[in-house]
Amino acid sequence: MTTALHRPTLDEIAQARTRIAPYFARTPLVRLDLGLADRQIYLKLETLSPIGAFKLRPALNAVLSRDVADLRDGVAVTSSGNMAYGMAWAARLIGVPMVAYMYRGAPQTKIDGVRELGGEVRFVSAEAWWDYITGADLPNALELLINPVTDQAVLAGNGSIGMEIVEDLPDVDVVLTPYGGGSMTTGVASAVKAGSRSTRFFAVEDESAAPVCAALEAGRIVTVETRPSFIKSIGAPSLVPQLWPVARDLIDGAIAVSPAQVTDAMRLLFRKAKIVAEGAGATSLAAAISRPDLTGNIVCVISGGNIDAAAYSVVLGGGIPAA
Repeated sequence: MTTALHRPTLDEIAQARTRIAPYFARTPLVRLDLGLADRQIYLKLETLSPIGAFKLRPALNAVLSRDVADLRDGVAVTSSGNMAYGMAWAARLIGVPMVAYMYRGAPQTKIDGVRELGGEVRFVSAEAWWDYITGADLPNALELLINPVTDQAVLAGNGSIGMEIVEDLPDVDVVLTPYGGGSMTTGVASAVKAGSRSTRFFAVEDESAAPVCAALEAGRIVTVETRPSFIKSIGAPSLVPQLWPVARDLIDGAIAVSPAQVTDAMRLLFRKAKIVAEGAGATSLAAAISRPDLTGNIVCVISGGNIDAAAYSVVLGGGIPAA
């Protein structure tokens, strides 16, 4: 079942931030000095969360805002990795079972993280995985299924990132976030664009699967051809229809970056700041340094650092990992 979504309000975001604060330390916003005269690049390091990714914020808020009675049989989530990892962490915190529905090919480090926290991983086809994200019910499930994209508490939890960005850099000109299902982009943009703030906000995609760029060009949701890519957790054949109208009204555009640009950004993060980022996590920086029209104070949300060691070694060696 699905419900109508709305842009999370500042009150909802502030409540989420207060709710998760005892378990989630504020992540830093640090400047990356690249010697560029027309722009200052800042990194919002969600890689420093307890699970190495931003998804702990929405998972915690989604769980902690529920009635305890609704959670007695546990929680379930559909995820390519990081949301499952975050939900396993949140479920262990409150002492309930947790199930993750993942597709085969998800990064092993994320699968292992879920299991190490006591979560159960159930593999489904990519088609079933997408159906669950876009609103299909799980058959015969006892657990409370929390949608990783369209749950209102998920959006508010993600909004806490944007609230911190504005507090740390009030004169931010541009914010870039990777766009997968769209919940982070929507939540962060809701906080950043509250009031009369003129900050520009861009969704960043892997050019191997860029449905946001296609939808903006066509003026409607379309299905795009996808190519295999090592960049996981973003990229889908289409958009989540329930969320797209909300996201569309918040973003100023979308930017597609290539795997080569992403691996360049990953190496730059390691070389200049000793930051390990997974492919999706580095897309925002790839966009910031490849678009000369983006100037001023630019914030790149580095969304996660959970990449398999073998793939990361290929990146550091100058290559592009196999899909």
